This record gives sequence, structure tokens and C-alpha cells, in this order.
Amino acid sequence: MANFRLIIEYDGTGYQGWQRQKNAPTIQGEIENALKIMTGKDITLIGSGRTDSGVHALGQSANFHCDTRLGPQAFHNGLNSLLNKDIVIKSCDYADEKFHARYDVKSKTYHYRILNRPIPAAVGRHYAWFIRNKLDTDAMRSASMHLKGTHDFKAFEGAGSPRSHTVRSVFRTDIAEQDAGYVIFEIEADGFLKFMVRNIVGTLAETGLGKITPEEFGKILLSKDRKLAAATAPPHGLFLLHVAY
Repeated sequence: MANFRLIIEYDGTGYQGWQRQKNAPTIQGEIENALKIMTGKDITLIGSGRTDSGVHALGQSANFHCDTRLGPQAFHNGLNSLLNKDIVIKSCDYADEKFHARYDVKSKTYHYRILNRPIPAAVGRHYAWFIRNKLDTDAMRSASMHLKGTHDFKAFEGAGSPRSHTVRSVFRTDIAEQDAGYVIFEIEADGFLKFMVRNIVGTLAETGLGKITPEEFGKILLSKDRKLAAATAPPHGLFLLHVAY
């Protein structure tokens, strides 16, 4: 029984998230269907974690076990030939038999794209949140400093989050301004609650628009009260960038 690890890139626009569902297209479901075509077997694909409907990935990690003569290159080529063009297997390799894509995660890195300029984009509109009014990125950076370290992130947790506790450790944050009006928020942590990044981004945007101060952002984090944070940022600006083990 071999253990295979996949690195996956996908455009989540047309999918109901990562997790397999009976009556909706999902990333996990599409790859598992392709694996069944290749092997004739029902294979469970284990992802590093769920991404929500409309969220994208540049470096999702997953593994599956299979008793097969097929090797990593055969799976790499075969899956890419069977999958829709909005799902790409970037690599397939043998993994240690005990490797688990979810339980062995040390950190994940997400980035969120905001298009901040007077006019929206036609090309690329599915990959960034359009905010017309000018954002104060210095204020956003100052606010994001409160996120670093180990905290209870209950104030930024979505309803129905499947977790045993709401404490997470954030290792790094960054806010960068790029050409054509893009503002990129990047965050690395040992784990994330449901909607956590999008709730943080929504509240950082309020800071950038001058509706709350960086100090008030810090107080929202400490409050553990979701009602004090801003509305959830839309999913299409969010990318799972990298998973570290």
C-alpha cells in the first residue's frame, strides 16, 4: 500500500469548496473521481484542510493511499489528463507511509488580493476583492501587528467552525502594494478557523478605510466577540499559497 502526496493548484470559482459533497462539484470530489477512473477503486483523498466555496489554491497539499502498480509520474500525468483545466496537479510523489496531509501540518500560508483603485477590473475580477476608496495600508500594517503571536481568534471565527479550541499561533503577516492598484495581505499560522482569514481581511479593510483604528483592531481581537469585527471579505480574493510540514 503506497502513500502518494499531491500538490494541487485550483481555481475555486466553479466549486463548492474542497470537501466532497453529494450534489455539488468540489475539488476533492473531482480528484477522487479521476482516481477511481485510473485505479477502479474508491480512494479517499486527504487534504491539508478545507477551502471554502470560491476560494483558490496555488499550493494545496493532499495525500492518498492506494495498492497499485502505478507510480507518481503515472498519477501526475493521468490526473492532469482527466481533470478539468481549473484543477492542476503540480506534483505527485511517494510519501512516508505515516504521512498525513492534515495532521502533520506545521503551518499554512494564505494570501488575499484586494484591487484598490477607482475602477474595477474585467480581467482578473474573479481573483481580487474590488474596493474603490483608497486604503491606508500603513494603518492596515499597524493593525495586523496585533495578529502576531498566540491568541484566541474567536472574534474572527465564522459560525459553525469545526474546532476544539479557537487559539492559533500567527508566525508572520505582510501587506504589500503592487502595480495596478493591488494590495496583498499574507498570513502564515499553525492553523486557521473557519472564515478566519476573510474575517481578518474584512476588519483590516475597515481599518484601511478609517472606520476603525489599529488600536481598536487590537481590542476586537482581544474581545473574542465576532459581532465587533467587520463583515466577512468575499471568498474570491483568497488563495491557499503554501503548506509546510
